[in-house]
Amino acid sequence: MKGFWYRSLIRTAGLCGSWLFVAVSRIIAAGYFVFSRRVPESRRFYAALYPGRGKLYHLWCTFKQYQNFTTIHLDRFLSSRTGSTTFTSEGWEKLEAVIGREGGILLMSHLGNWEKAALLLKQQRDDLRLLLYMGVKEKEGVERLQKVDLRRSGITIIGADREGSSPFSAVEGIRFLQSGGLVSMAGDIVWRSDQRKVRVTFLGHDAYLPAAPFIFALVSGAPLFVFFAFRTGNNNYHLTLSGPIAIQPESRRDRTEAVSRAAQQYADLLEESLRQHPFEWYHFDRFILELCRQKFMGK
Repeated sequence: MKGFWYRSLIRTAGLCGSWLFVAVSRIIAAGYFVFSRRVPESRRFYAALYPGRGKLYHLWCTFKQYQNFTTIHLDRFLSSRTGSTTFTSEGWEKLEAVIGREGGILLMSHLGNWEKAALLLKQQRDDLRLLLYMGVKEKEGVERLQKVDLRRSGITIIGADREGSSPFSAVEGIRFLQSGGLVSMAGDIVWRSDQRKVRVTFLGHDAYLPAAPFIFALVSGAPLFVFFAFRTGNNNYHLTLSGPIAIQPESRRDRTEAVSRAAQQYADLLEESLRQHPFEWYHFDRFILELCRQKFMGK
């Protein structure tokens, strides 16, 4: 959605009530479901998640996925009206142990609401220093407003360009960790074809993860955590934080294997959480590699 129309919807819903925001956003999501070229990708993803079900069920899962995606925008709207979000947390003490000391790396995912996760971290502790690496799109509408809100909350953002990345952005992240801050990186999306990747097993198939978060942890020595924010109601969330994933190679030659082990551990946690929250998967690009044609076609 373009930024102008999104702002217009927010202003109108502010006068008429949240019901209008819900109705309009769900109609828009239905339109994307009908016309988007990404729908087949979601179908094949749910075919991997539910290989024993037919293609109509996979299509229904995709419709549910598109409709659920509207709750991200709804909760952003509700937060703008109430000023806060209610939430419960699990594992916060693990972050408390590293904040202001060696720092930590947060692996965010397109499962659940990563934007809300970042904002709730700041709500939990106002003096928290948090840096987010976020992808940069050629034409940003709602995404630009999203970044404005994040920066306004005191979160530092570094753009990850699809065309290339500056070595200075990596240096800034390392310095941020060394000063005891938290660095958040997407663990489930590869931005560029030339980006360094790690192959893992996910839902019984191969998938590629970006190697950068694991290399960051290896180089900096900072602990790496997997962080999720799952919706439990209107503008209400439950935050979960895994124990630290260790990347401890026995020698320099074992570094690649250590990164692969850590990436697979993250993939296993991601799959476990996905099975508990299947319709909060908001990764609309290709994630898993080619499926068996018979499974995808529901034969």
